[in-house]
Amino acid sequence: MEYTFKTLEFEGPLDLLLHLVKEANIDIFEIKISDITDQYLAYISKMNELDLNIDSEYLVMAADLIEMKSKELLPHEEDDEEEEDPKEVLINRLIEYQKYKEITADLKELEENRSELYSKLPSILDEYKDETLKVNDDLSLDDLIKAFMNLKEKQILEKPLNTVITKKEYSVDVRSKDILNRLKKSKQIKFVDLFDVYAKDYVVVTFLSILDLAKKGNITIKQDRNLDEITLLAREV
Repeated sequence: MEYTFKTLEFEGPLDLLLHLVKEANIDIFEIKISDITDQYLAYISKMNELDLNIDSEYLVMAADLIEMKSKELLPHEEDDEEEEDPKEVLINRLIEYQKYKEITADLKELEENRSELYSKLPSILDEYKDETLKVNDDLSLDDLIKAFMNLKEKQILEKPLNTVITKKEYSVDVRSKDILNRLKKSKQIKFVDLFDVYAKDYVVVTFLSILDLAKKGNITIKQDRNLDEITLLAREV
């Protein structure tokens, strides 16, 4: 087999063998040790003629291939059948290496895609925290946030979807009016009962609406004891 020789860079002898298999346009399982050995030695010889540095691992593989080729040419004895077939071992190594090579290409693509994204480093936001904001005389914003996080822990947000035919957009103003209308009818509502629709935008808008109503003084938020249920009441005018 003649080569139009190019100084290709290989990551090791298995990489070179895969290249030779591809150049010969044969299936890995159809490898003939005698042919692949001759092609490998011819390639190594050409590299030597060009005074290219050949790593010892390439020479070790050459020795292994020569040994495999010589064993194939010798008559087989019965005891030899119990030994592991070196050709099968080589094929398995090539298949495993090919898988790693394919995965490496995928990871390289993911790395390149990730390099186009820019992430903001974590920062401390305490300077933006308004310590004076109280949703009630003895109930802080942190208490309300903890109650909201407890909803997620209890998997209330993972309940089956309510039947919704079309996607609906929500706004803080509209949701605030809805909450106030419900309070006019029932006088008070449990905090958890306001999150009655499983939709992220609905949940977020509902929570922001509660904060906005509390900040404007339109509602009172009550919790009799620590860790008790939080209740919303319409503030009397």
